[in-house]
Amino acid sequence: MHEALARRPAQPAAGRRHDHEAAARQLGSLAIRSLYREVELSPKPGLVSPADSGSHRDMDFRTFVRSLQSLRDYFPDIARLGATRPDFEPLRVLGVAAEARMLRATGGINTHRGAIFNLGLLCASAGALLADGAPLTAEAACAGVTRRWGDAILAAASPTATSHGAEVVRRYACGGARQEAADGFPAAREVGLPAYRRALQHGASPEQAAVQALFALIAVVDDTNLLWRGGDAGLAFARGRARAVLAAGGVLADGWAPRAQAIHAEFVARNLSPGGSADLLGVTLFLDAL
Repeated sequence: MHEALARRPAQPAAGRRHDHEAAARQLGSLAIRSLYREVELSPKPGLVSPADSGSHRDMDFRTFVRSLQSLRDYFPDIARLGATRPDFEPLRVLGVAAEARMLRATGGINTHRGAIFNLGLLCASAGALLADGAPLTAEAACAGVTRRWGDAILAAASPTATSHGAEVVRRYACGGARQEAADGFPAAREVGLPAYRRALQHGASPEQAAVQALFALIAVVDDTNLLWRGGDAGLAFARGRARAVLAAGGVLADGWAPRAQAIHAEFVARNLSPGGSADLLGVTLFLDAL
């Protein structure tokens, strides 16, 4: 996308505004598409898909679709805001408003809080890169989040926050979503994205490659959702199952789908859901789309 913009001759201000507006809309579309690809994926251990609700009793696939519909304007809006090179606070305010719309659409159920945070920051970073005339790549977008807002992301964490993620970060002394974002999404860049692209290079379909990336993330991420639901034992169980799938060849091995479905059933029986890894899969798919 950015290369096409960069090759064009210098334009008057109105033309540049048009290009930036088109880019913001496209970034928003990429974000929504990445999140839809994540939720429609199956089999996914313990997670909501069109097939079932996994380990979640308060939401289903339709809940996620309603949530995504409520966020269609948010991602282009935050890309436009990013083009103004803002401090972190205006981004936070926009994200809080998007979260309120999501909760109204889902009846108070948190479906995409992580995506609002993660992909919102990446869309803002991409918008800033385009406004600067800089190359738009996955690496540049992630680095821009760290450079522009990394310190503020960590400083904005409340020591008395009552969310599940915040409580798990305090209890288990793990980094959580804020640290991942402030560091430029290393799990998505260094684990999810390489796993996704390697699977594609070896003949996997995009859907199979996404499953491979998800298992690669579950195998290494300190997933706060797993820690909340299962503690250290739940996290260790999930990592062990994911590593076993990968060691056997992942989605490139014969019979991978029944094995993944069996692991899904095990996660449901233990009430485990790797929601943090699913959020990072959404980031992975967005970065690949860039």
